[in-house]
Amino acid sequence: MNMKMIALATATLMTAGPVTAKEWKQVRIAVEGAYPPYSWTTTEGELKGFDIDMANALCEQMQVKCSLVTQEWDGMIPSLLARKFDAIVASMSITAERKLKVDFTDKYYQISSRFVAKQGTEFSFDKAGLKGKSVGVQGSSTHEKYVADNFEGADIKRYGSPENAFLDLISGRVDLVFNNIPAIESGLLEKENGGDFAFTGPLITEKEWFGEGVGIAVRKQDDALREKFNDAIKAIRNNGVYQQIQDKYFEFDIYGG
Repeated sequence: MNMKMIALATATLMTAGPVTAKEWKQVRIAVEGAYPPYSWTTTEGELKGFDIDMANALCEQMQVKCSLVTQEWDGMIPSLLARKFDAIVASMSITAERKLKVDFTDKYYQISSRFVAKQGTEFSFDKAGLKGKSVGVQGSSTHEKYVADNFEGADIKRYGSPENAFLDLISGRVDLVFNNIPAIESGLLEKENGGDFAFTGPLITEKEWFGEGVGIAVRKQDDALREKFNDAIKAIRNNGVYQQIQDKYFEFDIYGG
C-alpha cells in the first residue's frame, strides 16, 4: 500500500466515528397467552398473568415503548430469529441447548416441576417406572425433554398448551401430566374439575434439563437489549415492583435461591 492510500484509509477511519449499539426505544415482546398463571388470554382478548405484568413492568423501568405479540410455544425461537419480535417473555428456561441459538438475560424466576395424576394412582419414578404409561407434556419444552431422557418406554403425548394436556388427564386419555408446580395448580388443581387429581413423585429441578432458571431470550447480537433487561430486572427487584407482581399470583418466593 502506498503512502497516499494509507493517508486516505486513515482519514476515512477518523471521520467514520465509533460504531454505536442500537438505542432501543421500541421493543416487540413475544408472550404465549396460554400458560396460566404466567400468561393467558381472557374472553375479551386481554392478556393477563405473571409474565405479562413482568414484561410491562420491565418496559416501564427501561422507559421504552413495548408491544406484546402472542406466539405459539413451538415457534418462539424460530420467530425471534426471523425478527418477528425482539425478545421472549414466556417462562422460557435458560438451558445449554437454547443458548446455542439465543442469548438470555439473568433469570427472573425459578420454580420446581412435578407430575400430576388422578388421586389414588401409584407410579414408580425410576428409569423404567413409567414404561407403557402415557405422560402429557407441552411439546418442544424442557418437560418433554426431561421425560424422554429419564423414563424408558414412557408414551409421551405432546400438546400445544398445558390446558389441553390437563383436559386429556381429566378425560383419562393420559395417565400423568408433567409441568411446573404453579402451572399445574392454576391450570388443574384449583379448577372445579381438579379435585380428583394430586401431585405425585418428587420435586424436580435438575439443572441439566431446567437450566439456570427462567430468563428473557434475545438474539445473540442484541447485547444492549439484554443488558437493558438485566438492569431492569435488578431495579424492580430492588424497588418493590417485583414483589408486588409476585404477590398477585403466588404465595411463595418464585424468584428462587
